[in-house]
Amino acid sequence: MPRILGVDIPHDKRIEASLRYIYGIGLTSSQKILTLVNIDGNRRAKDLSDDEIAKITSIIQSNYITEGDLRRDVTQNVRRLMDIGVYRGLRHRKALPVRGQRTKTNSRTRKGRKPSVGGKRK
Repeated sequence: MPRILGVDIPHDKRIEASLRYIYGIGLTSSQKILTLVNIDGNRRAKDLSDDEIAKITSIIQSNYITEGDLRRDVTQNVRRLMDIGVYRGLRHRKALPVRGQRTKTNSRTRKGRKPSVGGKRK
């Protein structure tokens, strides 16, 4: 498996899709990276040479914030919202939906399973 920025990208998939396994790189940014390096997006990741992988890595390092740095930035932003006590920070703290979704019937993913009410009587 080719390794880019500490991430093993799948070698059987197209390189355009394989780059998306790096946290912080989506479809449009992977397409931009491949056009800068002049690599066809339909090529498989296993067919790339070491020079091409090095070029991709250098472009990602110079132009994009990825992996650990991006995760750290996101968690610091959420922590800052929680510390200053704004509405969004309170929603993060209570583990409720942050972006205005309804919570009466939905948001089970965020809230967890329904609490059992009552119980079975003998």
